[in-house]
Amino acid sequence: MIAEQPREPAGPAMSQVTVTINGRQFRMQCEAGQEAHLRRLASDLDQRMAKLRSDFGEIGDIRLTVTAALILLDELTEMTEKVRQVEQQLAALQDARVASSDHARATQAAVAAALDAAAERMEGIARRLNRPRRIDGAADGDNGDNADDDAIDVPGKSAASA
Repeated sequence: MIAEQPREPAGPAMSQVTVTINGRQFRMQCEAGQEAHLRRLASDLDQRMAKLRSDFGEIGDIRLTVTAALILLDELTEMTEKVRQVEQQLAALQDARVASSDHARATQAAVAAALDAAAERMEGIARRLNRPRRIDGAADGDNGDNADDDAIDVPGKSAASA
């Protein structure tokens, strides 16, 4: 019978790191370049377990480890919920930004249309004012009937008194 040679795992190169947690040393593997991160994580866990031990006394290694794991899962669950809420708020803000942008474009278009209409009215008034007047006071091409399209409204005066 031939013994199988261990195969090298496919994927990124792995490093080995020895960490101490709760007074025990553990040899761990991580991706190359992640050694310092793994050490920080192990140090954080060790500090948390030391605090639990000081808070609860000697409750046994398994209970201490399970308590630490539950506390970490509780923190993870809270952070996951906060991330979900922030993502919802971000989506709502993005929707509001789009709606605001659409409203601004519509307002801008309405203002431009109003300005165009005002400009056309002013040009019409200017054309009527610049028409040459005949000696009898009527403009050339005007039959003198004061048609509404040639009338200029003067505040406080009616068309008949003008």
